[in-house]
Amino acid sequence: MRTRIFQVDAFTRQRFSGNPAAVMPLEAFPPDAVLQALAAQNNLSETAFLVGGGGEYRLRWFTPTVEVPLCGHATLASAAVVLEKLDPGRTAVTFHTASGPLHVARAAPGYVMDFPARPTLPAKVSDALVHALGATPQAVRADAINYLVVLEDEHTVRTLRPDIAAIAALDRQGVIVTARGSGGYDCVSRYFTPARGVPEDPVTGSAHCALAPYWAERLGKPVLHAYQASRRSGELTCRVRGERVELEGSCVFYLEGQADI
Repeated sequence: MRTRIFQVDAFTRQRFSGNPAAVMPLEAFPPDAVLQALAAQNNLSETAFLVGGGGEYRLRWFTPTVEVPLCGHATLASAAVVLEKLDPGRTAVTFHTASGPLHVARAAPGYVMDFPARPTLPAKVSDALVHALGATPQAVRADAINYLVVLEDEHTVRTLRPDIAAIAALDRQGVIVTARGSGGYDCVSRYFTPARGVPEDPVTGSAHCALAPYWAERLGKPVLHAYQASRRSGELTCRVRGERVELEGSCVFYLEGQADI
């Protein structure tokens, strides 16, 4: 079977930055082992698989090693593919996912996604976490998936060199590190998730589902301009709407072709 494949840089307006995702529209989902093999072959932090049409799609996300329940940048990339390539007259799309229905709409110059918020609770500052980071947190919070670690300042976040193997051995699938931002950004962050086969994710929409509620409460503002300081880097606008978070960002198309499955 032959299918179209797109590679899109998400949460950026410049090619070769942001978070690259592969997007593959399919007539039907093949067996999970095939989807995982395709994601491993693409070897990006996420590959998104779409089935559907008419503004309603089933959407699944795979890293090179596992399927994940939520992915922001690959959803943004999928929306760009639907709204720019598959159905360019449409202004919005709904994706049906393991995390429920996710709505994405055009918003010049990019797209706005409606995601579930991921509130965090205070957590213990463990020796294992301090060792893995190589830095002492100001505060640690957690949800069922990630630790959210608040560091002293933006410079510490940007220059952090964690022990990736030690992060993979923690009792959460990932670690978000963050501090208050500067230069027009309310917060800066990085995200490490080696347990999912991604040592450092370039720009992570799902991490901002936790970051946005935290910083909105701490700064007393519901709209945040966020920067993820990976090597590729990217930016997004976050709006906290009760139990939901709107994530707004742009995409740049890099590659379009066909793949044999």
